[in-house]
Amino acid sequence: MIDLRSDTVTLPTDQMREVMRLAEVGDDVYQEDPTVNQLEDLSASLMGKEAGLFIPSGTMGNLIAVLAVCQRGDEALMGDMSHTFLYEAGGISALGGIFAHTLPNLPDGTIDPDQISDAIRGEDIHEPKTRMLILENTHNRCGGVALSMEYISAIQEIARSKELWLHLDGARIFNAAIKLNQSVVDLVSPFNSVTFCLSKGLGAPVGSVLCGSVQFVAGARRLRKQLGGGMRQAGILAAAGIYALENNLERLADDHRRAALLAEGLNQIDGIRLIMNTPQTNMLYIEFDSVSPAEMSRFKSALLSAGLKVSISHGNIIRLVTHLGISDEDVEVVVRTFKKILSDQ
Repeated sequence: MIDLRSDTVTLPTDQMREVMRLAEVGDDVYQEDPTVNQLEDLSASLMGKEAGLFIPSGTMGNLIAVLAVCQRGDEALMGDMSHTFLYEAGGISALGGIFAHTLPNLPDGTIDPDQISDAIRGEDIHEPKTRMLILENTHNRCGGVALSMEYISAIQEIARSKELWLHLDGARIFNAAIKLNQSVVDLVSPFNSVTFCLSKGLGAPVGSVLCGSVQFVAGARRLRKQLGGGMRQAGILAAAGIYALENNLERLADDHRRAALLAEGLNQIDGIRLIMNTPQTNMLYIEFDSVSPAEMSRFKSALLSAGLKVSISHGNIIRLVTHLGISDEDVEVVVRTFKKILSDQ
């Protein structure tokens, strides 16, 4: 079975499993797990931040960041195609009473700086107070596009002038760094806090890290406990994260290359159109001329029967994501599979 639904489906390698087996552990709620402490220090260093906090998921990391900064009734600005708005179960509102103020994401994943400036609210007692701005890099629903350093710097100036906390959903920030040939530290330096995932292209079985100042992470640690995210002998999981950060960063370029190969092959099939300027990094979105939205469930089942797992994004659009479980040979099989099933429609 070839699984292109997401880079979250990656499995730990034998080498990663071995370092997990050998991991030195302690009780992380007491901050006595040496492997977790090592992962947090390594992550903070890679992000150029003072401290890090190991958390079960990127969704929890984004939630904790918002809860750490905003009070009930405050608002956080974010794109209308952002992961925090679309795919995190409304957590900031349900659990924090925080208003998600969405602005249109442009096709390149950015938000118009003028719209950001116009949306920021102040001291009027009739309005929620704008406390935070969240960006996403790479941007999933905009095709895995990487936000440029120039854009981030411009947004930083707005945030500073209005005293907004700037948070980055950097689930795939290492993909962005490879795409832009830019250091991760530079890409995240304008942000007060950043969450990145270990369990996507880096191949760890679980976990993310939230980074920021020592004071911010101390507050985030308390929130993690409140949300039920305090883990005990978590070094077994943290060891996988350390292995991923030490061994799987540069290989993300292979995922980008295979996404480009996949796009090249699919683009030669009648009835398939690449959209959202993909692939930018390790994902591509494709739309079909001959398969209507109503027929997508049947089409997906046909792909599954042929040994291919995919995700329907919306309408008759499919997202395909390359990862360390996908080989060059798999890419060839995927192209042949799409061609055959479309010809049978």
